[in-house]
Amino acid sequence: MSETIQIQASDGHTLDAYVARPAGEPIGGLVVIQEIFGVNQHIRDVADSYAKHGFLAIAPALFDRTEKNVQLGYEGEDRVRAMWFYKKLDMGDAMKDVEAGLQWARMNGGKKTGVIGYCLGGTLAWLSATRLKPDVAVGYYAGGIDKFAAEMPECPVMLHFGSLDAHITKEMVDKVANAHPDVQIFWYEAGHGFNCNMRISYEPLSAQLAHERSLVFLRQCVIA
Repeated sequence: MSETIQIQASDGHTLDAYVARPAGEPIGGLVVIQEIFGVNQHIRDVADSYAKHGFLAIAPALFDRTEKNVQLGYEGEDRVRAMWFYKKLDMGDAMKDVEAGLQWARMNGGKKTGVIGYCLGGTLAWLSATRLKPDVAVGYYAGGIDKFAAEMPECPVMLHFGSLDAHITKEMVDKVANAHPDVQIFWYEAGHGFNCNMRISYEPLSAQLAHERSLVFLRQCVIA
């Protein structure tokens, strides 16, 4: 079952959030953190998929501070608009909105809660691990993560990257790997956005393997 609800951040801002509920009692909570394209069909599909595996999943609408109901595609004018929204985004405000999702999932699920994010969301998943104390964090193709490599995660972290990603180099990721050898980092022969079946860069074998690894990791950390 899915629905759109409203949650409130610590500064009083009210934002929409897509919620996907499991059929039975949740095994844990999961905050799904969007790309720069809003809480679009792909992000809702991700939330739905994890709900089918027993998680109470919530995807906060991080662009609500600029414009409500942002749901963009990946090419043409939508891509241009996505970059505009990204440039307007304040990372501090985004963290407040992720934290609101985390608190909602914990309160309503009553279980351990993790975060998983993609692209922009991958970087925010890392920052969640270092600043918000979720029980587990997973990040996909987290651009700019090297800028925050010195921050210390306070929960188990798994990261996924594509070796063909033109935006994220191995040298950037190595800054995280060298600073935090306990962080699990996986590489795939794929480009940026390889998990999304709505992108031309979608790589199904890599997406499936990354999902399997993420699911096992998340389950282990929230059930333990």
